[in-house]
Amino acid sequence: MEEAATNTRDKLLIRVLFRLGCRVSEALSIGVQDIDFTSGTIMIKHLKHRIRYSCPKCSVDLAASDKYCPKCGVEITTAQRRDMENRRQRIIPVDRGTLNIINDHINKGHTVIKNDKELIFGINRHRAWQIIKECSERAGLPKLINPETGRVHNISPHKLRDAFAVMAVKVNDTGDGLRLLQEHLGHQSISTTMRYRKVSGDEQKQWYDKLWEA
Repeated sequence: MEEAATNTRDKLLIRVLFRLGCRVSEALSIGVQDIDFTSGTIMIKHLKHRIRYSCPKCSVDLAASDKYCPKCGVEITTAQRRDMENRRQRIIPVDRGTLNIINDHINKGHTVIKNDKELIFGINRHRAWQIIKECSERAGLPKLINPETGRVHNISPHKLRDAFAVMAVKVNDTGDGLRLLQEHLGHQSISTTMRYRKVSGDEQKQWYDKLWEA
């Protein structure tokens, strides 16, 4: 996919999404000031919005589908809405090759100033998805099929994050390896990280094949 990119920005976007295993929103928010070329790390910032509902009478939290308040029993006609903003950040290591490409990108003046921040990529999420789709098609990669639903999907930025996680699990699927991967990916729950072990493992097939070896 990198070789199929038509410019250095798109090539760098593909590389950052895969080599860092970050979310597309995180990649697009990377600024020059977030990169430590000496230590070989990047600070990844993650901003997530959630809508919380609460009872207008007693203010207890509600599920979006609640018809009656579980605490005071009042009928819910119009729930109170709160936009909750969750900011998290983590510092992750980056390979020297990727850092060199980022440094070259900066030195050539390809960064973009937005809201007083010098960003590596001056594009939005929609354009990032288009770039990944177009480069995967030029590279001749097949579309992805969901084994549970049968639906066909284009290769997306998140699939590059998935690919990083699966590769990491194949290299090290020990408890320590999974915990390091959890920290790197920014998962709050280890159960989210554990699903990659199931995706990447061939244990079930090997187990099944051994049933018939005798």
